[in-house]
Amino acid sequence: MQSATTDELRAQLHAMWAQVAPSWEQHADYVDARGALVTEEMLELAAPQPGERVLELACGPGGLGIAAAERVAPDGEVVLSDVAAEMTAIAARRVDASGLDNVTTLDLDLERIDQPDDSYDLVLCREGLMFAPDPGRAVREIARVLRPGGRVAIAVWGPRERNPWLGLVLDSVSAQLGRPVPPPGVPGPFSLADADELAGLLDAAGLVEVAVRDLPVPMRVGSFDEWWARTSALAGPLATILSSLPEPAARALRARAHEAVRPYETSAELQFPGVTLLATARRP
Repeated sequence: MQSATTDELRAQLHAMWAQVAPSWEQHADYVDARGALVTEEMLELAAPQPGERVLELACGPGGLGIAAAERVAPDGEVVLSDVAAEMTAIAARRVDASGLDNVTTLDLDLERIDQPDDSYDLVLCREGLMFAPDPGRAVREIARVLRPGGRVAIAVWGPRERNPWLGLVLDSVSAQLGRPVPPPGVPGPFSLADADELAGLLDAAGLVEVAVRDLPVPMRVGSFDEWWARTSALAGPLATILSSLPEPAARALRARAHEAVRPYETSAELQFPGVTLLATARRP
């Protein structure tokens, strides 16, 4: 039985993603552009085929699933899902604008996927699994809804020190507040940054042909202001914290972050390294 503490944490995380959804809609095209390399590699590895049924979990604005829809057309189907109804509404509006007729949306919790067993040929999850309070449970749910022989492709951020574009924000906020962000016990963007741990979750769920690989994802940003505005708006837990800071503290934090990224500044832009972990597996 789940403890009240875990359930409360889950509810807080769900509410947080609902709160930041407007920023994700505002920056949806940027999210797609930032994730284009990851999307391309995930679809190459997962190889969605015409006629297949695909589920995207933690879809946010839905860019990955929308890209998959073109590959399973004309007879295949893609379901875009997110735990925050506000996020699936964004994805639905983008589907309508795209003109695709083989994509639908559902409000689904990746830890409790309210879908029948053996429902999908492929499950995709880009940058969502690491925020699950119980990622093992989420992967078992993924395995359950996959058809025999079905595939899964998951992307999570690699180690914090190899992703300074986000790690430095967390470091700066933690230093400014005098406490770790996210706090101990709360899943954050680097919660599944260990490749062996990620592979172990897939193995434990009974999936086979498990593989986890690094994908370099460097980030180039035109200015500190652009990086700070977008990162602070999109980084769910951080966005909530930053919006609550008094103005003097917010200015001090911004100055601290600006100093931290100076090693990545050139005369024209910021150039950050980055690494994503891509995990693939198959249901026997």
